[in-house]
Amino acid sequence: MRRTAGPAVALAAVALCTVGLGSCTNSGGGTAPSRSRTPSVPTVTAGPTSAAPATARLTIKDFAFKPAALSVRPGGTVTVVNEDSTTHTVTATGSKPFDTGSIGPGKTVTFKAPGKAGSYPFICTIHPYMKGTLTVR
Repeated sequence: MRRTAGPAVALAAVALCTVGLGSCTNSGGGTAPSRSRTPSVPTVTAGPTSAAPATARLTIKDFAFKPAALSVRPGGTVTVVNEDSTTHTVTATGSKPFDTGSIGPGKTVTFKAPGKAGSYPFICTIHPYMKGTLTVR
């Protein structure tokens, strides 16, 4: 003997479809109410990814690195623009995996980021109070 859902279950299904809380389909036990409007579908926005960009730009201005913290992929390209009126360097501390050498006023140089992920603090060797960090990820 086959049992069918009672009137209370059917009424609950109609209520859910009417207020837009679920998807209304007919599974064979009756008819689903028709909808006169298309339900709104929420927009899904992708969040930030863990991958860093392949390139990064570092500006030197007013005796500061801008931004002071930047990220790039392993082996990525970092472009350094000196907008100051004096010469600067971008030199990693420690084992010095990168060093731009002297960058004159108004000059631009590029260097290849280290191939190993990690955090690489850097300074200007001419003005050691200028500090920044390159994160390779």
